[in-house]
Amino acid sequence: MTSQAFTGDCTVSLVFYSSSLSKTRHLPSNNYLLSRCNSVCHPNNRITSKKFSSNNLSAKPLVGRNSITCSAERTSPTKQLRILLDAPGVHQGPACFDALSAKLVEKAGFDYCFTSGFSISAARLGLPDTGYISYGEMVDQGHQITQAVSIPVIGDGDNGYGNAMNVKRTVKGYIKAGFAGIILEDQVSPKACGHTRGRKVVSREEAVMRIKAAIDAREESGADIVIVARTDSRQAVSLDESLWRSRAFADAGADVLFIDALASKEEMKAFCEISPLVPKMANMLEGGGKTPILTPFELAEVGYKLVAYPLSLIGVSIRAMQDSLAAIRGGRIPPPGSMPSFEEIKEILGFIDYYEEEKRYATHTSQRGYSSGNSNIDSLQQRIRDDKEQSRDPQDSVVEVITPEVYTNSGADGSRSPFSGIWSRTLRIRITGRDGFEKLDVRIPAGFLEGITNIVPALGGVNLKALLDDAAEEVGGKLLLDFNDNVGDRIQVFLE
Repeated sequence: MTSQAFTGDCTVSLVFYSSSLSKTRHLPSNNYLLSRCNSVCHPNNRITSKKFSSNNLSAKPLVGRNSITCSAERTSPTKQLRILLDAPGVHQGPACFDALSAKLVEKAGFDYCFTSGFSISAARLGLPDTGYISYGEMVDQGHQITQAVSIPVIGDGDNGYGNAMNVKRTVKGYIKAGFAGIILEDQVSPKACGHTRGRKVVSREEAVMRIKAAIDAREESGADIVIVARTDSRQAVSLDESLWRSRAFADAGADVLFIDALASKEEMKAFCEISPLVPKMANMLEGGGKTPILTPFELAEVGYKLVAYPLSLIGVSIRAMQDSLAAIRGGRIPPPGSMPSFEEIKEILGFIDYYEEEKRYATHTSQRGYSSGNSNIDSLQQRIRDDKEQSRDPQDSVVEVITPEVYTNSGADGSRSPFSGIWSRTLRIRITGRDGFEKLDVRIPAGFLEGITNIVPALGGVNLKALLDDAAEEVGGKLLLDFNDNVGDRIQVFLE
């Protein structure tokens, strides 16, 4: 269930999704959902609801979301996450590793996401998840992620990076970084990835003290970050040990329980039966982990509340980059369909929104460029880029540049030099690649000599002024230059 808080009037819409598995779970009532919305909305708000009849809805577990959607300022990510934990059904959370992957998760419609220490270690360090990455690196990466999205993010806090005092510092740092939740595990240092060999855990007493320290840090910060208590003792010791530790974590005040690397559906059911009032988290390690991969409907039936997908995004990213590099190595580019178009990439990254907002702060000089007797090179180049952006026809490579307003020098008697007439003429620069394809066809003011070498460096050694002086009285269409540069491209300059 998603939730947003407002300072104005609200309209609440309720959307139900159900599966066909459970015999015992029931859909929430309208009053339940309205009470959840009231818990995050301003007390003066007017809450309205569409009336729903449950006669045509089966009493089955919810998969996906019961959504409460409002139309103004959202509530805090931590509040959103706690509402999800209260809502029926299982909630899927892909694991991100940087700001871009987090934005893609949000754009795909997920209500929250995780950070994956495995993936961050891979993307940021290019190293395995074996304890290399530090608290500072993880909290820095986390801050970049939480600032990029509005959905709650649950951060991988590893083993807290030390003893109970380190755990407190880690929790406080994750709160400041904007995380809505933190996962803390009971492994020794250096830690290991959950489904790999060589894992060891600290004693029962130390494991519980880490959770108590995390809760103390939360209270001292005046925050409400969700504490997810993870144990790796299933593989390090036994199933019974992992169940005992989970009960102890619940008694210590953990908000969510998580046993990593459970080996069967039966073990998963046994886990979900302990401390039934505390939500459980599942880890669907893609590609061959120890835990069986269940569908969201199956996970809902077993009794899970949250489910993480830790490797999907980093895994497909690695394979896509490998395929692209193989194509480039073979003299090709990635084929259409294997990557978004440039326009799609710009939309994902927010270029369109940026341009729209930029208009609010535009000034006369920023739109036209500044001119005080000399042409502004940056302004001309920006015009060329803008014209290319506006061209929607990929076959049309000709860029027409609007001639900027130019002030020419006159003599003391008001007469103009012969060269001043050149400002009314246009230079056309055409570059044809050695493969026969046109690379550039651009028109600029003929008197604009300084900026030409910024566009075509190969013209740097040419005395264009002398050529223009000789051609001052020529009719249009005169070819001034025609030569091949050092890479074999043909460069032609015309006076029009």
